[in-house]
Amino acid sequence: MTNALKFDNNGAWVDPVTPKTLDVINPATEEAFTKISVGSAADVARAVAAAKAAFPKFSQTSKSERVALLKRVLEKYNERIEDIAQAVSAEMGAPLGMARDSQAATGSAHLASTIKALEDFAFEEQRGLTRVVREGIGVVGLITPWNWPLNQIAAKVAPALAAGCAMVLKPSEVAPINAIIFAEILHAAGVPAGVFNLVNGDGPSVGQVIASHPDVDMVSFTGSTRAGIIVAKAAADTVKRVSQELGGKSPNIILPDADFETAVFKGVQGCFGNSGQSCNAPTRMLVPRQRHDEALNVAKKAAEACKVGDPKSADTMLGPVVSEAQFNKIQGLIETGIREGATLVAGGTGRPEGLNRGYYVRPTVFGNVTPEMTIAREEIFGPVIAIMPYANEEQAIEIANDTVYGLAAYVQSKDLDHARKVARQLRAGQVKINYPAWDTFAPFGGYKQSGNGREYADWGIHDFLEIKAICGYDAA
Repeated sequence: MTNALKFDNNGAWVDPVTPKTLDVINPATEEAFTKISVGSAADVARAVAAAKAAFPKFSQTSKSERVALLKRVLEKYNERIEDIAQAVSAEMGAPLGMARDSQAATGSAHLASTIKALEDFAFEEQRGLTRVVREGIGVVGLITPWNWPLNQIAAKVAPALAAGCAMVLKPSEVAPINAIIFAEILHAAGVPAGVFNLVNGDGPSVGQVIASHPDVDMVSFTGSTRAGIIVAKAAADTVKRVSQELGGKSPNIILPDADFETAVFKGVQGCFGNSGQSCNAPTRMLVPRQRHDEALNVAKKAAEACKVGDPKSADTMLGPVVSEAQFNKIQGLIETGIREGATLVAGGTGRPEGLNRGYYVRPTVFGNVTPEMTIAREEIFGPVIAIMPYANEEQAIEIANDTVYGLAAYVQSKDLDHARKVARQLRAGQVKINYPAWDTFAPFGGYKQSGNGREYADWGIHDFLEIKAICGYDAA
């Protein structure tokens, strides 16, 4: 890739101010497959200056102009979708089919839903004598993770463009190549110089600098709760808006009347998808105590049906986790689950049989998990599910809400009215009943330590807007 060692600044590919490189590791081989440049405060300052200079003109473009721009971005994105899929598979280990059909496809989906939302969006309204105007907040810093890289890049860049903002993107240094391709797509689509800028690098050297920069008006961050706290503290001195989508420990309540085998099997699959590396994964499965053993039998079958292997193989369902650090963290939490007395039903420590290289994790099921256990409280971010028995519905809801997180929750029942009643009692930003299809128009974000703000479609556009009241706009 010709631009891997450069940054996108003010419409051109430029060298870093101070040369420094970082290997990008393929987690399936544990070997570097390319290098990127990593930035510094000087690179951030250069990018922010470009965005600040571009904002006044871009913010005054019409809605129709921004719709046309996003349509060109979507067209160019779809032309590069195979390049994106190959990059995501190489840098984060996603099976190639999943990289095409899920990872890369999320970018197209968010661009399309943002275009639709923008076409229908009202930036102005009259209230009596006052004109209420919604306008782009200014220069925004976008900090995105490695686990669903295109999902989060598109879910931030598209609404920021729709709102008329200029921006600086710092993608994860663990999975950065897809972001470089995305920047090339924006060039090809004709995004004006300075409106989009890309600086690669790590959190302390680039992310925190973006968050603390006085000319950045807002930071939109997706990542761990720990890192989100650091970003929020860095942003506090300049009183900028901070929108965050952070960690999760999502409950999945299987009500007694659910189609039990289907509900448990799909719940395990949902937890293990993307090798368990999804912040909204249903990682805590709550089942009626009298059916706990039945649930363990179904979950064991579901885990054993997950084919772990080479991301390039057509029959692979789960690839490796993203890094050695992530692998070691997951292994430690599996060991902790065993030590604290949870019942190991499937999987366990070590790599799956026949895989001696690569950061592969055995799909793991724990039963008899109690609320105080570490694996019931900490976000594991791997293919590990905790099955927790409950005595009655009230206890199920209590256990579900007994977490510092509140990103997502799940309810399974044949009685839709009953499921709706339970859903209303769950403290989470998104509650899914009976495993519905992904909805890019549904607001996405969390309660409690899962963050603040909402993303997707018009919800995302709102996050990048300021509200201005022009009083006396109409004469009395």
